[in-house]
Amino acid sequence: MSRIGKKPVVLPSGVTAKYEQADRVLSVSGPKGELSVTIHPLVNVELAENEVVASVAKPDHKKQKALWGLTRALINNLVVGVTEGYKKELDVVGVGFKADLQGQKLVLNLGFSHPIEHMIPDSISAQVEKQPTKATIEQYQTTITLTGIDKQMLGQVAANIREYRKPEPYKGKGIRYSNEQILRKAGKVVKAVGG
Repeated sequence: MSRIGKKPVVLPSGVTAKYEQADRVLSVSGPKGELSVTIHPLVNVELAENEVVASVAKPDHKKQKALWGLTRALINNLVVGVTEGYKKELDVVGVGFKADLQGQKLVLNLGFSHPIEHMIPDSISAQVEKQPTKATIEQYQTTITLTGIDKQMLGQVAANIREYRKPEPYKGKGIRYSNEQILRKAGKVVKAVGG
C-alpha cells in the first residue's frame, strides 16, 4: 500500500480536471493555465466532485506501488502548478560573473572566452536581479529567478543553466541554487618552516 498514492488530490475552487480514458491523459486547468499528464496503463484514475483518486490493481506489487505514488505526485504537481505556480532561484557567484536578460534570451558571462546564450522557453518567465555584496559596493551578486507552472520543465531549465558553470568547492564560484549548500574544501596549506 502506497502512503502517498492512497491520498486523494483535492481540487481547489477554480480548478477543473478532465480525464480522457482512451488516450489516458489527465488535464487540469486553473487560474494560471492548463497542464496535462499521461497516466501509466497500470494506474487507474477516477474523478470525484472535487478530488482526483489514483489506484492500482495490486497495491502490494513493488512496481505498481511505485507507479501509484508517482502518479499521485504528478497529479498534485499539476494542481499546485495551475493554482500557485513554481519558482526557482539561481545565484551567479564569482568576480566578473554576470547574467543579463534580453527578451527570452539569457546571456551569461562566466569566465569563458565568449558569453553563453541560453534561450528560455515561452512557458517560463525569467528575471535577473543584481544586489551589492556585503564585501564591497562595487561587486554585485546576480540572482536569476525562474517562474512557471510546469514543475518538471522549470527544474530542467534551472539544471541546464546551472550546468554551464557548476559551483566549485574551493571558492564557491559558479551558478548554484539559492538554497544549495556547497561543501567547501580547504586550499593548499603552507607549513611553517623552522622549529
